[in-house]
Amino acid sequence: MSGKDDKWEFYQDHSGLWRWRRTASTGNIVGASSERFINKSDCIENARKNGYNE
Repeated sequence: MSGKDDKWEFYQDHSGLWRWRRTASTGNIVGASSERFINKSDCIENARKNGYNE
């Protein structure tokens, strides 16, 4: 499901809320948060539920 070379990015959107996205080695976005988070730690926890394991 998630490639070992996928890049995970955690960033603040235009409203200052946290989101994540996963990009494949091809440059295609293969996953993204469907919600926004006030705390970065909550954003990371949501990403873990979706395959993030670092």
